[in-house]
Amino acid sequence: MPWKAATPMSLRLEFVQLALADSANIRLLCQRFGISAMTAYKWIDRFRQGGIAALEDRSRRPHRSPRKIASALEAAIVAERQRHPAWGGRKIRHRLLMQGYCDVPSASTLTAVFRRHGLLPMPFTRPTRDLQRFEAPAPNALWQMDFKGDFPLLIGRCYPLTVLDDYSRFALGLVACPDQRLNTVQSHVSSIFRRYGLPQRILADNGGPWGSCGNDGYTALEVWLIRLGISLNHSRVCHPQTLGKDERFHRTLQLELLSQRPFVDLTDCQRHFDLWRDPYNLERPHEALQMAVPATRYQPSVQPFPETLPPIEYDTGVIVRKVQAKGEFSFHNREFKVGKAFAGLPIALRPTLTDGLYDVFFSWKRIAQINLNDYTP
Repeated sequence: MPWKAATPMSLRLEFVQLALADSANIRLLCQRFGISAMTAYKWIDRFRQGGIAALEDRSRRPHRSPRKIASALEAAIVAERQRHPAWGGRKIRHRLLMQGYCDVPSASTLTAVFRRHGLLPMPFTRPTRDLQRFEAPAPNALWQMDFKGDFPLLIGRCYPLTVLDDYSRFALGLVACPDQRLNTVQSHVSSIFRRYGLPQRILADNGGPWGSCGNDGYTALEVWLIRLGISLNHSRVCHPQTLGKDERFHRTLQLELLSQRPFVDLTDCQRHFDLWRDPYNLERPHEALQMAVPATRYQPSVQPFPETLPPIEYDTGVIVRKVQAKGEFSFHNREFKVGKAFAGLPIALRPTLTDGLYDVFFSWKRIAQINLNDYTP
């Protein structure tokens, strides 16, 4: 039973002095002071052993903590957090288990260790959205490609080009580009194709150089991809969630690398991109992959990159026309437009089951449909 006073130290001393007096009635004193006999004899014994100082409250902390984290393991937790300051408790716990550490505590305990060592940033509030998630069925079935927002260097600016495999989240390319022009993108994407082979499809936004900002026309980059046998799909206009995996990759890149330091020039930036990309692919557990590492889910494509574009050939019996400089072709003494990106290249017209209606193909892809009945002579 607790002491009924605001100053228990003085009451303890008073009680002990009265209890140690000759002919003291301990039971009656316990009733007067509102304490149990067990509490009374505890304080009497302490006073006899240590004097007044022994009447102070003692720490209730246990003498031993069998579940306390070993110092070596706690040092490893802190070191891993310092190496990857943007990784949370779940990722670091999985990483330590992969490294062979035993008895790694829960993710919440690791978070408490971060907080104790001053390694916990301000909490991040996830946006609440109704998203429709999708995932490609296999590696190289779909790649996501985009530019992250550009940022200044000490010398010049950087336009980070990112290429991500949709199925594995494997970062196929992270390139520090000086601009977003066609030749720049085509050169770097060719290097990625040489290393990892060709995907079946690529998902990109509607801006240049992949799209025509929402128009129906084709770009030179898309024509090049068609000749390689790759289908280019565009995200919904003003809807970046379609490229959600690449957008999430951009946020991780910003948090773990770009916000940590300035870069001198493109060479310095690319060097740090390469140093960051390897741990991302080979070490960083990914929660969307059930804490697997992206490299464990990726395999290069079996379709190699041809250094020379294959010739454009059509079956016999189709109607072949050459696209002129303004993106038009002639058929039945009429002019039809398919886009300047096809200038100088052959296209094929195939009649449909509807009289006067033709499908227009470039290589294997249908790019348009024309109807002779819509034109008056």
